[in-house]
Amino acid sequence: MKTREARHVAILAAALFAAAGCARVSEPQTEIVPEPGATFDLAAAEVVDLSHAYGDDTLYWPTSPSKFELEVLSHGVTEGGFFYSANSISTPEHGGTHLDAPIHFAEGRWTAEQIPLDRLIGPAVVIDISAQAAADPDYRLGGEDLFDWEVEHGLVPEGSIVLLRTGWSQRWPDALAYLGDDTPGDASNLHFPAYGEEATRTLVEQRRVAVLGVDTASIDHGPSTDFIVHQVANGANVAGLEMIGAGRVQGEQQERPRPLGGVTCRFRLGGAAAEREGRDHGAQHGTEHPAAHRQRRRHC
Repeated sequence: MKTREARHVAILAAALFAAAGCARVSEPQTEIVPEPGATFDLAAAEVVDLSHAYGDDTLYWPTSPSKFELEVLSHGVTEGGFFYSANSISTPEHGGTHLDAPIHFAEGRWTAEQIPLDRLIGPAVVIDISAQAAADPDYRLGGEDLFDWEVEHGLVPEGSIVLLRTGWSQRWPDALAYLGDDTPGDASNLHFPAYGEEATRTLVEQRRVAVLGVDTASIDHGPSTDFIVHQVANGANVAGLEMIGAGRVQGEQQERPRPLGGVTCRFRLGGAAAEREGRDHGAQHGTEHPAAHRQRRRHC
């Protein structure tokens, strides 16, 4: 087997409506694409968090009708003398680090709970187009880009989780810088990089990858109006991971290849949301918040 560069990992990309993606790192070794049935020594692993924390500044697709909301229902000592904490959260599906189930753009394809677990665990491949994206915010990974990557690193393995690194995670949570436009309710003037159709068809139809991930708002680039990448990927039951954060898995150079395993760790709160959760509200109070909003975004 050809030795790969340090941009291959095995990662679990599972999510309910928004996920904290984490990759686990073990010691360096030569072969980093696992054989079928191979196992990882998770006890010797290091966690690399690839998620953005949820809070008041979490970015959403512009047409989302609401944003992340956290209501503290109880945080304190009850009349019975014991401590009790409970919260209510509400969020549209398509904001923060999240998974796009194939049904998003393909009728009859998998919903999140139907995605087989073995589609969400496997070798992950990081393709870096940050230099191209810096020069062109609407850049799309092309067939030639993919060809060049495979000439250097070998063919993308079947069942891989592909992570496209554009450098856009550094712009989080500045809506104007990250989305290209911060007009509320308007998704007609967005600018950010993503996958192109030719590379997507190669990855989905020929390499048979399991997941397409990206550190921007969508696996389709900002100006897209037909969302062809979603159509091609979701139509083949390939899920998407969007708005993933920065981490060593996504671009840090290493001297030797390192095998990586992954888990979806937690729903992570940050900023004012975390402060609200930790605030002492005494005994149980208030009323239940409306059920978490499941509004699908009109475009993605």
